[in-house]
This record gives sequence, structure tokens and C-alpha cells, in this order.
Amino acid sequence: MQNYFKEIDFKRYSSIHIGCRKEVLVINEIGDYSDFQIIGRGNNLLISPKCEKKFAILGEAFDYIKEENNLLYVGCATSSGKLLTYTRKNNIASLEFLAKLPGNIGGLVKMNAGLKEWEIFNYLHSIKTKDGYIKKEDIDFSYRHTNIDSIIYEAVFNIQKGFSKEMQNEFVKMRDNQPQIASAGSCFKNPKGDFAGRLIEAVGLKGKKIGDMEFSNTHANFLVNHGNGTFDEAITLINLAKQKVKEQFDIELETEIIIFE
Repeated sequence: MQNYFKEIDFKRYSSIHIGCRKEVLVINEIGDYSDFQIIGRGNNLLISPKCEKKFAILGEAFDYIKEENNLLYVGCATSSGKLLTYTRKNNIASLEFLAKLPGNIGGLVKMNAGLKEWEIFNYLHSIKTKDGYIKKEDIDFSYRHTNIDSIIYEAVFNIQKGFSKEMQNEFVKMRDNQPQIASAGSCFKNPKGDFAGRLIEAVGLKGKKIGDMEFSNTHANFLVNHGNGTFDEAITLINLAKQKVKEQFDIELETEIIIFE
């Protein structure tokens, strides 16, 4: 399967519904793409209409799930929903937290995604990049962070039996407390020992709206788009939250959303 280019309208493609139309490289062959920024399904991206960066996504060649030697090999273009369905059908435990966690496996591994203390690196065995397989122990990772700086083509998970429907339902319930309109997920990482949502609310920004962008009334750490929100409105709110939290609590909020200006 070969690489090809396709046009993507980021106003529709990205989960926050902001951005312009761009030609994007679809990668179906392992190689060196250091000129390109990989973007997955655009679930935590905020892209400026003026952004000059070259973007790429993984193509169909990396959308697969296979079991071998008690390990689960997952292509990084595979969606979280597809992997969750597979683990449910095959009675595989520990990945129930993928319920309602949007994105492709590559993006989720890259940012060590999860929900509260459940995160993807807890169950990861290794990853595959252009340089071959790298064991989890050789990767620097922490809460919502890894030092992986090349494209991840495959994620390998340890297999334990015993899928829990109760856990899945629990995770769905937790996520149902989050806003159900266009957003890029959590706007800021939780500072150590605190919650970004609590801090944003404490400085009076919960429900704060500029144009069509708002720190959600449902959950203050979600920056939501009511329809025609713009990049500039989003950035203004992000900077306002950083400034107010710094002034009041002397805490530097760090964005979880990835911004391309």
C-alpha cells in the first residue's frame, strides 16, 4: 500500500471544529517523515488558519489488531472504539477505560492518555517506530506525557483475560459528566495535587465565553465551541486562564491541547 495525499477540512475533521483546509500526507509505509507532524484523528488539536506545518496521518496499512504469543499487536491507525470492541469480544482485560475515549491508538500512546489513574502505559508492552520495537521500560513517560518524538506505527499490549462490563459502564458514566459538544477534550493538564477545572472555576472563568468559545459550564477544563468559534477566541481564553491562575495561585497551567500556530 502506498502513501498518498488527501485534503482535510480541519473545521470538520478536528474535534474542536476549528481550522482550515490542508493537503495531508496519508502514510502507509514505515519511513522517515521528520518533516511532517502526525495528527491522528485531530481530537486534541487546535490549528491556526495560518499554520504552515506539514501534516500527516497513518493510513489503512496501520489499522489492524492481531494476537501472538500472549501479546496484542495494534496498528496505530486503529481507533480506540475498534480496540475496545475487540477486547470485549475476546475477553481481554484492562483496556475498558478506552470507552468513550476518542482517538487513534498512536495518539493515545503518544500522550499516555487515560482517565484519572487509568492510563495506557499501565498496560503497554512496547511500541514500534521506524527504528524497530522499543520496550516500555526504555521510554520516558509520566502523566499525559511521553518523550516519544518519532511516529509510532504499532503498539503492543500485554494480554490478561477477563473483560469487565462493569468497569466499562463505570468509565462511560465518568465521561458522560463531560461536555458533549465540540471540544478538544481537557484543555489543561492537571497540576500536581490539584485539578485544572477547579482552578479555572476558582478564578471565575467557568462559563466564560468569548465569541462562540467557552470554558464549559458542565466542566470548566473543557474549552467548547458553540458553532463558529475561532482560533483567536480559543487562544484568548487559554491565555486568560493561564494568567488568572498564575496571579491567584502562582501555578503555571500547562495545555493538554496541542496548539499549532
